[in-house]
Amino acid sequence: MFIKYLIVFLISMVPLIELRGAVPYAVYLELPLLPSYIIAIIGNMLPVPIIFFFARKVLLWGKDKKVIGKFFTFCLEKGEKGGNKLKAKAKNGLYVALLLFVGIPIPGTGAWTGTLAASILDMDFKKSVVSVMLGVILAGIIMGLLSLGLFRGILG
Repeated sequence: MFIKYLIVFLISMVPLIELRGAVPYAVYLELPLLPSYIIAIIGNMLPVPIIFFFARKVLLWGKDKKVIGKFFTFCLEKGEKGGNKLKAKAKNGLYVALLLFVGIPIPGTGAWTGTLAASILDMDFKKSVVSVMLGVILAGIIMGLLSLGLFRGILG
């Protein structure tokens, strides 16, 4: 049982898959949903501070390097351009927009991407982490409900 929970934890840490893949996997393995959900949230949130504090610094450091410079510059410019558009549309609701962005369980909108965007936009750390965590919780609820319905329909 421990190994199954460890796999759920590790899956939730993988970029693009994150909690969105870990919760359905736990349901598929017929693990109890609540402990699996909590483990997936912890695993998904564990990289968030590291991403927040180091992503922008790494991109700024690498933007003038020979091999990676163009890609890092592209990432910074794309992030800032998209972030400025989001800031203009969201105005005072920027953190709610971040929560909803992370909370919609589609590929590319998880905690990793949301935290990277918050880092590039130089948003407040505490508010960003709260928004990302609430988004992860929302995505987990949605994925749990969808997974229960899907796998019970297929397996039941």
